[in-house]
Amino acid sequence: MNALKFIKGKLGYGVGAIGLDLSYGMFYSFLAKYLTDVLGMGPTFLLFLTPIARIWDGINDPMMGTIVDNTHTKMGKYRPWILTGACANAVVLVFLFTNPFHLTGVGIAIYVAATYILWGMTNTLADIPYWSMVPSFTSDPKERNLISTVARAFSGLGQGIVSIGAPLLMTAFSMTTVFDQEAQKEVKVHDARSYMVTALVCAACLILFALICVGTTKERITTTAGEKFSFKKSLSIIKRNDQLLVFMLFAMISNAGWYLTSGVATYYFDVVIGDPNKQSTFSTSSAVGSVAGMLLLPLLTKFFSKRRAYQISLGVAALGYAGMAACSFAGQLMLMNICYIVGAIGISSMFIAQTIFLADIVDYGEVKMGFRAESITFSMKGFLQKMAYTLQTIILFATLGLTHYDSELHMNNSGAAKTGITLMLCVIPPILFVVSLIIFTTKFKLHGSYMDEITAKVIENQKQREEAQAQA
Repeated sequence: MNALKFIKGKLGYGVGAIGLDLSYGMFYSFLAKYLTDVLGMGPTFLLFLTPIARIWDGINDPMMGTIVDNTHTKMGKYRPWILTGACANAVVLVFLFTNPFHLTGVGIAIYVAATYILWGMTNTLADIPYWSMVPSFTSDPKERNLISTVARAFSGLGQGIVSIGAPLLMTAFSMTTVFDQEAQKEVKVHDARSYMVTALVCAACLILFALICVGTTKERITTTAGEKFSFKKSLSIIKRNDQLLVFMLFAMISNAGWYLTSGVATYYFDVVIGDPNKQSTFSTSSAVGSVAGMLLLPLLTKFFSKRRAYQISLGVAALGYAGMAACSFAGQLMLMNICYIVGAIGISSMFIAQTIFLADIVDYGEVKMGFRAESITFSMKGFLQKMAYTLQTIILFATLGLTHYDSELHMNNSGAAKTGITLMLCVIPPILFVVSLIIFTTKFKLHGSYMDEITAKVIENQKQREEAQAQA
């Protein structure tokens, strides 16, 4: 099949990732600063909230995966949930970044907790079926790689749009300024109005791109209905797929490194640099690196195995971050942005490879357990992202608390707070990348001839299912 024609046929699918990542970007990159600086939430409350939300996600995500696996409509089993989840997530996103009832004290704490958990639930409604569609398009490993690359390309575009555009949009709509003691001038800072407007824009785009995705895609490979949801059965499936558990661990750790940079960047440019608008230039470096990273993995896989390509991707990311750290402490912001391009290249390639690995894990589960569980398996992707965000949150709010960060001081915070923020931005992430690399190299076994045997068995199973359907 002509590669260009195949990519064009999957552009509609990829567009759906833009909207999902606009919502992701607002949540993972800007929510922490909104809660601390606009709503005045304390680090201790947020340290408790995130793990509690993850406990519920541990129940909700596999439950949603099972529901999707047992959905059969004229639209298919994935597309109805993508549209429903996107619309619900858009509404919750707006409420998450607003305080419509002007609550304070215990009231605002309950409101934040409720909308925070609801965001995770509605995100799951769209995210699990979206990424679960990858194995439904084709059983061919090369075509899956191409689909995953297309989806990750659009995912990176969504991340780039929100990370570059949101700071500029929030500054444009902000009506609040503070006095910068060092620069001796008034400086605009992001306020409640600016966050609300930005969330509204992202929510509208989320719904629009979900409609395009659902209207232009078609599920080709279908499977028989499974059993109704059983948390015990879902937990059993996850536990029996040992490579899924290994994947969860190494992917969570590496993803946490990237999320930490995304979440801390808004603090870094407000507190350390003293100019929130410069975050857009920093994010542009990430976007450039992400685009280049889309080309890195296909290039690497021409000369190396998927396993080696993934190892190289993580190595490139760690190298770029090491350069970022050196430039940051030397006060070389321009060079730091250039190093971030290198780091983002590795991160982008890493994310694409992880999506491909999940499709392989679905196949491994079919061979090992005798049945496919795409959505339950892919539900773990969303869950690991939330676990990565939890790890990021723990590091972020613990550091802010230990260094006595004051949300009202902005760029006038102490040296300890500025140093802590810098360490979180570009020193802790490469450490996490190295740890993830070690786990992947020593524990993940889906590669080489072993994976070839699994793929051959899955293709054989698919042929048998098609023959059985033809005879029925």
